[in-house]
Amino acid sequence: MLAARKAVVVVLALGLGVAGCSQSPPKHPLQLSSESLEQRRLQTRYFDTPDELRLLTSVSAVLQDLGFTIDDSETGFGLVVGSKQRDASEVGQIVVAILVVALTGAWMPTDDKQLMRASVVTRPIGDRGERTAVRVTFQRIVWNTEGRVTHAESMADPAFYREFFASLSKAVFLQAHTI
Repeated sequence: MLAARKAVVVVLALGLGVAGCSQSPPKHPLQLSSESLEQRRLQTRYFDTPDELRLLTSVSAVLQDLGFTIDDSETGFGLVVGSKQRDASEVGQIVVAILVVALTGAWMPTDDKQLMRASVVTRPIGDRGERTAVRVTFQRIVWNTEGRVTHAESMADPAFYREFFASLSKAVFLQAHTI
């Protein structure tokens, strides 16, 4: 009986101790950071067209021109997803792996292949939907020679986004003028 009381007191004390360690919620949990806002600005462009379907057709063509295969397209939701596989080998990693094998005899895995994904979402803007917002995100997953994921990241390089939107702007212009 005394042992049971001690056990209850210990459990309660541990519970109170853990509860005392909890953090208070952030003051503004739904407010985006300045980095998030900058990233969203980089990923989004606005087009003066209400024709979302035609814009999605241009998006698909641009992704294919950039080497992506269209994996999914839901025009009713304004969504296009594409991917492409690339070699992820880096000379520096290979040199280090060779040195490690030569000096220690131990095998060191190196990056082998990567999958790049592009997700594009469109949405009407304005009271009458006279404009369309296009947001694209690029992600990358890298596997090593042992088949393990070594990197999974969103691409933050502005060059990816500039290239995509420059190509999309040209495609939209050519399609609008039936060139």
